[in-house]
Amino acid sequence: MTQRDYYEVLNVTCDADGDEIKRAYRKLAMQYHPDRNPGNAEAEQKFKAAAEAYDVLRDPEKRARYDRFGHAGVQDGGAGGFGNAEDIFAHFSDIFGDLFGFSSASRGPRAMSGADLRYNLTISFAQAAKGDEITLSLPKRVTCKECGGSGAAPGVKAETCRQCDGSGQIHRSQGFFQIAMPCPICRGSGRMILKPCPRCRGEGIMPEMRELLVRVPAGVDTDTRLRVRGEGEPGVHGGPPGDLYVVLSVEQDKCYRREGQNLLYTQEITFVQAALGHRIEVPGLDGPLPLEISKGIQSGTLLRLGGAGLPFPGRSRRGDMLVEIRVLTPTRLSDRQVELLREFEKAGEDRPVEKVKRVAKKIKKAMGI
Repeated sequence: MTQRDYYEVLNVTCDADGDEIKRAYRKLAMQYHPDRNPGNAEAEQKFKAAAEAYDVLRDPEKRARYDRFGHAGVQDGGAGGFGNAEDIFAHFSDIFGDLFGFSSASRGPRAMSGADLRYNLTISFAQAAKGDEITLSLPKRVTCKECGGSGAAPGVKAETCRQCDGSGQIHRSQGFFQIAMPCPICRGSGRMILKPCPRCRGEGIMPEMRELLVRVPAGVDTDTRLRVRGEGEPGVHGGPPGDLYVVLSVEQDKCYRREGQNLLYTQEITFVQAALGHRIEVPGLDGPLPLEISKGIQSGTLLRLGGAGLPFPGRSRRGDMLVEIRVLTPTRLSDRQVELLREFEKAGEDRPVEKVKRVAKKIKKAMGI
């Protein structure tokens, strides 16, 4: 029998892209699906022909051979190997899962990943700056150790549900369409447990307090999410467990203000230190840091200490520390200090440099600097 052109089968042009080919196949699969055409041999043949064409044209290598050599170029590539509809369901389970909301590959309950969990964790600024290892105690549902998650009592096997014949679904017709729904008897599991596990009461899962060690990298900030793989809810029908997401909230520090990975620190100095210059120390994350105050510095000046800020998580690079200088004006002065300040003011008017320096030294000594 002469085989039809695959592009003609799917009703697409020879230059159609992958999305067009997929849409065309989905349309034909919807139209000729065996569940919607029970007992219709012609519809089943068209269903198989569309699947065969899609199997070749969706694969770039097979498609290139077909475009060059026709059907002879793909005879050894696996095309046309669908014996029945079940083979097609198994081969394109992703397509039929999208179309009908279930995996047609096995015609039974589909393995599903467990749900992800969220845990909100508040940490101190020091923990965020240095990194830490924190042990969490949290309740979660785990697979029952008594029955291994089957839900059946030890030594008892679950039986196939007679209502859905193990598929986990029942089909109901609504006009032309058939709708698949979870079986109400077995609740979509496809199995009947006549003697449930006494420990988990047939659920297959149990609540349990778990202790988990969470590693907090240095430099994290509020709203950072730490992923702990496999510590979420257990999977369904043999599916993998979900993940645990630890969402961080970092407390504010009394010493620093944070701007990303940079730290802002306010340093107060006297007006004499501002006028004459001074060498001071400011608190750093790893100990005191020396800082030079230049002569004549003004209040509000920002001095940068490169690399003295917070580390970037997972990297060797660090932010900076910005030191904001705040010059203090004295509010209480002794008679001697007032006298020296007046002398200083007068020396500034007369402009003799050496005299100004001598008076400034006296003021500094009087203030204990």
